[in-house]
Amino acid sequence: MELLKERIRKDGIVKEGNVLKVDQFLNHQMDIELLNEIGKEFKRRFTDKKVDKILTIESSGIGVACIAAQYFHVPVVFAKKSQSVNLDGESFITKIESFTHKKTYDVMVSKKYLKEGEHILIIDDFLANGCAVNGLLDILEGAGAIVEGVGIVIEKGFQDGGRLIRNRGIQVESLAIVDDMNAADGTIVFREESVR
Repeated sequence: MELLKERIRKDGIVKEGNVLKVDQFLNHQMDIELLNEIGKEFKRRFTDKKVDKILTIESSGIGVACIAAQYFHVPVVFAKKSQSVNLDGESFITKIESFTHKKTYDVMVSKKYLKEGEHILIIDDFLANGCAVNGLLDILEGAGAIVEGVGIVIEKGFQDGGRLIRNRGIQVESLAIVDDMNAADGTIVFREESVR
C-alpha cells in the first residue's frame, strides 16, 4: 500500500534494536484518514472471506481494527492484557511476549465473545516475531473458531513471524513489509510486492 509506505518514509523513526516508531500516525496519535484507507484495503484483500468478527489485542491494534470493522460491518473483540473487574465469567487465556515492551502478558478474551464456528479475521498494527498473532490464534483454536486470515499494517519481514504464520497455511496480508531498516541513517527498505 503505497500511501502507507510514503507515510512511514516521511514520519517513521528507526531506533536501535529493530524498533520502528510510527506513533505520530498509527499507534499513539492516529491519522484517521490514513486508517480509513487501511480499513478499505483490508476489506479489499479479504473481500472473499466470510467474517463474523475482527479480533485484535490491546492496545495499538484496537484503532485499526475498529476502522476496518466498519467496512466488514462486524464487531471488534480485543484480547485484554490484564484481568479487570469488568471481565466476568470464563475466559480464553494465553501468554504473549511483547517484542516492543520485552514483557510477557497473560491475555484473555471472555468466552461470551468468541463462539465455536465463528469466522474471525485477526487485525493488528505490527507483526515482528509473531508472538501476538500466535497467541490470538491459540485463543481462536481454543474457542473452535474459524480463522479467515490475518491483516497486518506493518510487518517486519526480516523477522520470522510472517513466515511462521504463513507456513501454518494462514493467509497473511501485510500492507507494508519492511525488509531492512538502519537506525544509523534512518533508512527503511520495503519489500516490493506485485500489485494486487
